[in-house]
Amino acid sequence: MRIAFMGSPHFAVPALQALHRAGHTIAAVYCQPARPAGRGQAIRRCPVNVAADALGLPVRSPVRLRTDLQAQSDFAALDLDVVVVAAYGLILPQAMLDAPQRGCLNIHASLLPRWRGAAPIQASIYAGDAETGITIMQMEAGLDTGPMLLRESVPITPETTTALLHDTLAAIGAKLILAAVASPSAPVPQVEADATYAPKLSREDGRIDWTRPAEVIDRQIRAFDPWPGTFTTLAGITLKILAAKLADGAGAPGTVLGPNLTVACGLDAIRLTRIQLPGRGALDADAFLRGHAVQAGTILGQ
Repeated sequence: MRIAFMGSPHFAVPALQALHRAGHTIAAVYCQPARPAGRGQAIRRCPVNVAADALGLPVRSPVRLRTDLQAQSDFAALDLDVVVVAAYGLILPQAMLDAPQRGCLNIHASLLPRWRGAAPIQASIYAGDAETGITIMQMEAGLDTGPMLLRESVPITPETTTALLHDTLAAIGAKLILAAVASPSAPVPQVEADATYAPKLSREDGRIDWTRPAEVIDRQIRAFDPWPGTFTTLAGITLKILAAKLADGAGAPGTVLGPNLTVACGLDAIRLTRIQLPGRGALDADAFLRGHAVQAGTILGQ
């Protein structure tokens, strides 16, 4: 099968590698351009670019597609059987959707039509869903609205974090896209009335509102690990919360209830178990408290 692969982050890498191992001809790999990143702002390639280079595959990184007629023409000239898309980062114009013989297949990290959009993994954990999964979808002009070809679900447990779920779903996506490419399935339309949307996240989404129930804050911490992370403030200093556990206790929201960093929430309480100060390494709560005395009655988030 002659394929173009379009993806950028780590989530997309297992699918690219699986298609290559299966012997398909990868005519081109499309990904986001290399950009400055990190404290030194060094130019870095995205994970798919790095993986494609390691496999010796040709890489294309157009800045835009909708208005770049040359990029669209070059894409059509590839004479593709199918395109596989996984978290690419650019919207494909209709001419590109129509160019491959079998169209474009998308690996989406949710059980569509639930959690269309940019952050479906985080949304499923934060909302308290019992399960999520991967959907292989035939792409159309709408955002994640196309008919579904394959789906596989996985449970979400009280210990599930986005970091863990991400890797599980990436592996499932690689498995399902091989099946979808090898043997086309009958498309099943999405039920529009069941659709929900997971918008792109910002760092501010990680700010903890201590007036919320402890259960919601626990889901927020797990959902936003590793990005955008959750945080509060302690004496005006940002405190990143990496892990926590539900705990017994009650009090004014944001109040530290005891010596083990148990914090009162709008309903019940939560114990902070792993935290990080700006510019410092992550610490378990016990190690943090040995160097930073936090008295009962201290108010977080002020």
